[in-house]
Amino acid sequence: MNGNRKGTGAGIVLLLVFACAFAAQGQRTANMRFNEVLVVNESNFVDDYGVHNGWVELFNMSWGTVNIGGCFLTDDRNNPRKYMIPKGDVQTKIPPRQHVLFWADDKATRGTFHVNFKLNPAGENYLAFYDTDGRTLIDEIVVPAGQRADISYGLTVDATGQWESLAMVTPSSNNKILDSNEKIESFQKNDSWGVGMTVTAMAVVFIGLILLYLSFKYIGQTAIKASRRRSMKASEDGEAKHGEPEAGEVLAAIAAALYETTEEDVHDLENTVLTIRKVARHYSPWSSKIYGLREPVRK
Repeated sequence: MNGNRKGTGAGIVLLLVFACAFAAQGQRTANMRFNEVLVVNESNFVDDYGVHNGWVELFNMSWGTVNIGGCFLTDDRNNPRKYMIPKGDVQTKIPPRQHVLFWADDKATRGTFHVNFKLNPAGENYLAFYDTDGRTLIDEIVVPAGQRADISYGLTVDATGQWESLAMVTPSSNNKILDSNEKIESFQKNDSWGVGMTVTAMAVVFIGLILLYLSFKYIGQTAIKASRRRSMKASEDGEAKHGEPEAGEVLAAIAAALYETTEEDVHDLENTVLTIRKVARHYSPWSSKIYGLREPVRK
């Protein structure tokens, strides 16, 4: 019993360790990726000061919140710690599958999301994102020279796909805007009357009912067989414990008892019929005179 408890406890501990490891993996800064860059900003998105500047967008590709405080952004291969993202800012906690925008205006004093370098509109731009140790490279990109004004350079799909000039600039938003449901459109195209959907739904229901029937049937048969096995085992155990009575001894004992009671005249004429006589009283014992007599005075 103690061994089973120890094994169960060890299993629970292992599950907790794996769960914590998975949660930590989901919250690692390694899940951040460069997603979109706008080098030349003439009439596009403005910062919180109302100024047009180039910007860099990062995307949290995990399903857990990631805190990027203490990480580094740089445009210099020889200086990985060029701009440290301040710690303690609640806005550096990036929710799952969300974006964060940094303004490349070389004015870090304007806030957490204003870096200390600018993007070069005349040439290519190298960008890198480092972990909090300043040595672990998480992601890097090279934005080609010749970027057009107000046309961003990004991934076709967030954190995946190919880097290319995007026709639609989407700061702090999904690079691919989903304005339709592909599954619904496919059904409308291939099954406009809904026959396939109806047949599929009915098939799923009937298959589910058949599986339930088979499951309950199997469970019932198993329970009946188990009950029979328990009954047979109990009968065998009882016979082995008490032994099988001998028929001759039982009959002899009954005959002897009947004979003795016959000698005492408690039977009718038939010597095999036991008669039990009921004592009948025709008066109430409470009306007896003895209860009404006084006891003599004792001196």
